[in-house]
Amino acid sequence: MTAKLQTKLTACALALAFLLVQGCAISRPQADLPPMVEQHRIAELNLAIRSLSDDIDPQEASRAARIAIEYTRQLAQEYEISSSPITHNFLVNVGAKPRGLCVHWTSDLLVRLQQERFYSLQLHWGIANYENAFRLEHSTVIISARGDSLNQGLVLDPWRHGGRLFWAPTLQDPTYRWYPQAEIHALKRQQQTASTNRLNNR
Repeated sequence: MTAKLQTKLTACALALAFLLVQGCAISRPQADLPPMVEQHRIAELNLAIRSLSDDIDPQEASRAARIAIEYTRQLAQEYEISSSPITHNFLVNVGAKPRGLCVHWTSDLLVRLQQERFYSLQLHWGIANYENAFRLEHSTVIISARGDSLNQGLVLDPWRHGGRLFWAPTLQDPTYRWYPQAEIHALKRQQQTASTNRLNNR
């Protein structure tokens, strides 16, 4: 074994060890909940969605809550979640697991909820940690009353607890500060343009 290859293998081993240690500090993946517990969580989420606005159709709130929780459980099975979110990210990135990055959770859950064509609810793609060099950029679904902003909505985050849906009012999320995806993408384009212009002007 060459010294260069040994150095690479050592670096990979250290990175994996770091991720495994980090994973221990984050919520472990959730096993399937007993039906009564899951139904209670659906009822709680339904109430949280309805509390966003008096204009929200109760049937739509009920449908959104049921889909968000049940589909999250289904995705956890499809993604083969068996470790903490950070560790699972590593496994996806090295090709050992099919999906399960936060962007996968967000995209898949968003598409499923959009199929319902809600008229009293609006769906948003939120992004956090865009400018935080010490934390991974994070995406999630946010649901609000039709016409309300992302900040007036409810975070629906399936990644955070490894397949057990987390929810909280956007501005009360204890872990993340959320921004609209379109706003972050616009900032990225501006920065890319500025960087390109600087290179061209050298």
